[in-house]
Amino acid sequence: MEKGRINNRFLFTLAYFAMAVTSCSTEETVPTAGEINVSPRPALITLESLSTKPWLVSGGDVLVEVSVQAGTAIDLARITLNDDDVTAQFITIDSQRKQALLSGLPEGESLLKATLGDENQSTNLRLNNYPISGPIISGPHEQPYYCRTEDFELIGGETLGEALDINCSIQTRVDYVFWSDELEKFVALPNSSASMLASESIDLKTEMSQVDSLEFSLEDVGMITLESGQTLPFIVRIETGVVNRAIYQITMLHDSPQQTIDPWNPSPNWNGKLVYTHGGGCRGGWYQQGNFTGDVMRRGLFAQGYALVSSTLNVFGQNCNDLLASETHIMVKERFIEHYGVPEYTIATGSSGGSYQSHQTSDNYPGVFDGIIVGASFPDVTSATIFTLADSRLLNYYFAGLDVESFTPEQQRAVSGFGMWASISNLARGAARLDPIYRLDTSLEEQGGEVRLAALESQRYDSTAPQGIRATVYDHTVNVYGNVNNGFIAQRPLDNLGVQYGLAALNTALISPQQFIDLNRDIGGFDRDMNHVMARHRADSQARKRALESGRILNGGAGLSQTPIIDYRTYLDHAEGGNIHMLIHQFSTRQRVLNENGHAENHVMQIGGLWGFDEESPDLAELFRQMDRWITAVQGDSSDISLSEKVITHRPISLNDACWDNTGDERIKIEEEQTFRGRSRCNELYPAYSTPRHVAGAPLANNIVSCQLRPINTADYAVGFTQAQYVELNEIFSEGVCDWSMGDLSSASHQGTWVSFGPSPINRIYEIDY
Repeated sequence: MEKGRINNRFLFTLAYFAMAVTSCSTEETVPTAGEINVSPRPALITLESLSTKPWLVSGGDVLVEVSVQAGTAIDLARITLNDDDVTAQFITIDSQRKQALLSGLPEGESLLKATLGDENQSTNLRLNNYPISGPIISGPHEQPYYCRTEDFELIGGETLGEALDINCSIQTRVDYVFWSDELEKFVALPNSSASMLASESIDLKTEMSQVDSLEFSLEDVGMITLESGQTLPFIVRIETGVVNRAIYQITMLHDSPQQTIDPWNPSPNWNGKLVYTHGGGCRGGWYQQGNFTGDVMRRGLFAQGYALVSSTLNVFGQNCNDLLASETHIMVKERFIEHYGVPEYTIATGSSGGSYQSHQTSDNYPGVFDGIIVGASFPDVTSATIFTLADSRLLNYYFAGLDVESFTPEQQRAVSGFGMWASISNLARGAARLDPIYRLDTSLEEQGGEVRLAALESQRYDSTAPQGIRATVYDHTVNVYGNVNNGFIAQRPLDNLGVQYGLAALNTALISPQQFIDLNRDIGGFDRDMNHVMARHRADSQARKRALESGRILNGGAGLSQTPIIDYRTYLDHAEGGNIHMLIHQFSTRQRVLNENGHAENHVMQIGGLWGFDEESPDLAELFRQMDRWITAVQGDSSDISLSEKVITHRPISLNDACWDNTGDERIKIEEEQTFRGRSRCNELYPAYSTPRHVAGAPLANNIVSCQLRPINTADYAVGFTQAQYVELNEIFSEGVCDWSMGDLSSASHQGTWVSFGPSPINRIYEIDY
């Protein structure tokens, strides 16, 4: 992203652009974009943008609907786009509705107008169109940016070939593949390229029978049994294209290549529902398009009838930026709706880095997803994850280098809070995502500058290349945080001033007062290049404020308050080599939802299941069935209660917090509330552990960037210090220690949904100087 200067000025909700009406006033009601605002008086005729928010149209196409009140003839409606009559492009849906996929919109603003009879019964919808390459709301594009189309391998082994332009574009294509029982993999169908399918005159059986050079026949095509009991040829249609400089793929069961598919002619094998899949990771996720999407070839989801969609920028190992991921969600879903119609609902799913995206798009851009199913989850990448990684690197530096003998491994583990001592060094390596410097002679625990492309290695930032690429989460998100002194280094919301490392270990007598003093005196902090320094590091005031205001730190009380959430997990707190995917992150998310909404009834946690779609591993399939019941019931509720209330009311009675006892011959499901601490059977089976920051007194939500400081209080300590030790402790914390109960130093709060960082001016949260 360009290193633009960002001024701290709010420009929220520019309503003048959202809708302009004449004598009849209607608010837009986009199915993908949150709750509907109803006009105070009924309109005889209304216009809606179905594929996206009307101010976020991309690629020159938009699916729109015109509707009239009962008793009014829809055929009387006349529609113009920029004064050109487009009425003939509309398809009648029923006696009150017509729809059209309008194309060829110019970049910038367009005016769609629907008139009923005369000018006294009309309504306008302002549309703003952006390039298919973006950006729309994520701010200036990151540079450099490497295309990966030549590395993106299709199921038949073919690649997408060379990109057509600097935005990594390709010609959108459609391929068909089938499942081979003999080979136990998907195989490309012969001659199923987009150019051949365009003839719309293919007979699958004839086409396959005429191919003598391939060693298979129609009998080689496997079958798939749907949950309804229907058995079909396991043939999948795959659309591949580029949106927002990301390669996207859309898949669904479809065994009739000769049948045209569009918003009004769906595949008969599609259940009308959509799953958006994600990939995990974070390290190395920058400066590239990526060469694989989230898994869009999932037999279990096909068997349930879903269409699947994902993109390369929704794999966090290729794009560790939730804002850019959200923009890509919006644009790719727009493309899906324009090609296939509005889905009944959309579920987001993904583990680890996929959970970040599911959580944050749901909270910050409500309505894009109607429910989320996440695994190995974290609230977000900016807070719980990074705070823990940075603290782990500090502890590893101290224990492995500065004081290698004073603390036993068990004492080190107690200071970290982790379930396993090995997690300290494991997570220290994970802090590479914060470190721009790569050095050949540096240990893995201190390494940084991770890039996934050889072409980027020579472009890395260091002291001799101050304008080189900085491969860090913060620099990848510079459009949010801004730069330090308008230079080339991003500001960062990272702080450990006043943090009393090992406080709980001290108060439980697991470490001595002198160990506590030595640790906090020497642990230090990081400079902007993640070099260890003796001083504690301090967050940039602008960055911490923006992280909280813009939702980079998950709030939990915006769109997520009205979203069904299922959070499942394999237990990894006791992983032998250490692991970052710890239970506490799941409880941090729940605590944020609880803090903001007064309850967490829409958040279901299940631990220790067999997460798959077959008889041996059935539990993930059941979660999707339960989510289907949940969302369907919510959508079927036409009462006047709020969407949040509907989500609580309609959670299936058979869907509850649970864990599994896998210790005996028979696997036992235990339904009970999952708690961070307690004496329940689930707590015994799956104990949750702390992070270094929680050991230091941070709240379970773990959403404070910079704590507010207060003087040292002897009441904080369950042990006694000598007078000399008290003097030293006051010198170490001369500015004070964290008072976690006071919240973040910035006092910042979430500033609303559907915000933009440019170029869209609607809900612009900060003004960006391009």
